[in-house]
Amino acid sequence: MDDMGQEIPSDAPWKAPLAEKWDNMTMKELLDKICWTNEYSRLLADKIKYSEMLGVYEHKERKFVGGSGQVSERIMDLLGDRVKLERPVTHIDQTGEHVLVETLNHEVYEAKYVISAVPPALSMKIHFNPPLPMMRNQLITRVPLGSVIKCIVYYEEPFWRKKDYCGTMIIEGEEAAVAYTLDDTKPDGTYAAIMGFILSHKARKLARLTKDERLKKLCELYAKVLGSQEALKPVHYEEKNWCEEQYSGGCYTTYFPPGIMTQYGRVLRQPVGRLYFAGTETATHWSGYMEGAVEAGERAAREILHAMGKIPEDEIWQPEPESVDVPANPITTTFLERHLPSVPGLLRLIGLTTIVSAAALGYLAHKRGLLVRI
Repeated sequence: MDDMGQEIPSDAPWKAPLAEKWDNMTMKELLDKICWTNEYSRLLADKIKYSEMLGVYEHKERKFVGGSGQVSERIMDLLGDRVKLERPVTHIDQTGEHVLVETLNHEVYEAKYVISAVPPALSMKIHFNPPLPMMRNQLITRVPLGSVIKCIVYYEEPFWRKKDYCGTMIIEGEEAAVAYTLDDTKPDGTYAAIMGFILSHKARKLARLTKDERLKKLCELYAKVLGSQEALKPVHYEEKNWCEEQYSGGCYTTYFPPGIMTQYGRVLRQPVGRLYFAGTETATHWSGYMEGAVEAGERAAREILHAMGKIPEDEIWQPEPESVDVPANPITTTFLERHLPSVPGLLRLIGLTTIVSAAALGYLAHKRGLLVRI
């Protein structure tokens, strides 16, 4: 899979040599092709299904003191009353000299350019004049968001640490309500909590239960996995069903069903007149994460600066500089890990060696008169 990824341009995946073939392939079809045992196929399917796990070690091992929401709040402090909250956009009109943006409470704003940073599917709540081009209009009806309920169970103390457990759990099995957890205790040890994620079809299934019923299922699961009855004694519980958010639609991000990226991906970041598109879904790296949102916002802003003639086109895409405060910690591999063949590769190697050895033995036997022609 890593080798396949090397062939895919992150900014234009539809340009990959086998783009259409791979894009139309379901994950199950891929796993059936590359996995040699049912057990490993099931294990890998679980890991991919719960794709939030992929970023855990690079994104979740650090916290913002005071919460990451401060990033937006401090920017808002700098901008002052130019930031308008609770103003859902209902109309965008580009027919005049300036772009007119109307909100749900009938306020009208005028601008030379507009950046939309909402998930593509939410554009269906907005009326456009002139209408969106065919491909953009088709795209926004085909890219839904995932289903996630974020759950935080609070305890008197982080009892799992007494057993030298870190609080991060990866729990397999269809019967498990939560597949993945993190220790959400504050850095000073207060507000002991386990944060879990109910994902995918489990979120849709457990949404039918009451809040108390979901809490009971979580506590029973944690008690079983951690081997502690203390998990059955929560002091508080908070949850957020992102699927109920009408201005999010779900999380963590927009996903592309089979065949959609190669058919419609080209218009994901393509401006429509003076309307430009940002949002984490349009990022080329870490789509669905805060980093992706920052990349997308900066790129959209530079696109407008280029349209205004302030920067050349080659400055639109700029690589993110390495962080000095939080340096990258890449995963290292040994020589054997890098060069050992896969199971198919090993079998091919053995097969080739067997053929060569058989041919050599046959030639030697013939030269020595051990083979008789009949």
